Amino acid sequence: MSKRSSYIHGTDPQEQRRLSLLNDRLNAASLREIGIKPGERVLDLGSGLGQLTRAMAAASGGSGRVVGVDFSVEQVEEAKRIARDANEEHLVEFRVGDAASPPLREEEWGTFDVAHTRFLLEHVRDPQSVVRTMARAVRPGGRIVLEDEDHDILRIWPEPPGVLAMWRAYIESYVRLGNDPQVGKKLVALLHGAGARPRRNNSIFFGGCSGSPHFAGLVENMIRIMEGAREEILATGLLDARAFASAVESLRTWPERPDAAFWYGMGVSEGIRSQKGALDG
Repeated sequence: MSKRSSYIHGTDPQEQRRLSLLNDRLNAASLREIGIKPGERVLDLGSGLGQLTRAMAAASGGSGRVVGVDFSVEQVEEAKRIARDANEEHLVEFRVGDAASPPLREEEWGTFDVAHTRFLLEHVRDPQSVVRTMARAVRPGGRIVLEDEDHDILRIWPEPPGVLAMWRAYIESYVRLGNDPQVGKKLVALLHGAGARPRRNNSIFFGGCSGSPHFAGLVENMIRIMEGAREEILATGLLDARAFASAVESLRTWPERPDAAFWYGMGVSEGIRSQKGALDG
């Protein structure tokens, strides 16, 4: 049985555009945290549109090897198209598959230098199973790098009317679907539970304030997230359609305030697979 629950955001073209823009803003920071070295073999679970996956492949150089896995056929096909258009299809192999049971050949298990995932663990029913799979995929001494969110850390001021109520309903929609909106604070525990040795943790900030160059785009990203999850948010019963529309509209005009600011981020944790073979099998 798949460990993946319903993916709240969908995979339609508008959502793919949102994800592409978000990738553009976050990838440099993620690459610094992942720290791919030339020649490393990388497994990227939840590779989505593949921008970060291809960037990791470029960092590993011609002697490395990168495999990106995503459950969405649409996402994988779009990732392949984008790679072809950029003349980078040789950098990475994209495969369709489930993160808890990725489509790896028998001889590939235990050979990767790095297993990575970003914005995936919040969308699966059993994150621990996925991290155990990542630990099995890397060689002894290999690295497991997890990047994900704790939705509770959002801070926004001055609060646009109704937005935090909408955000709380959004968080509840994750819980209703069997997802974990707080998984970002559990990454080190997940590494430990998978038998890996946690080595470090950090966070990547992607908030902003009025006057910062990407502020309007970050707020627009939040609006698109809310609109894409509208039906799931309303299904929680925590607010009705009118309150939802009002909250979105207040968020839309909020960046015009000279004192508008919000704080948000993503957790990053890295663990090392034991030199022992206990994770095999």
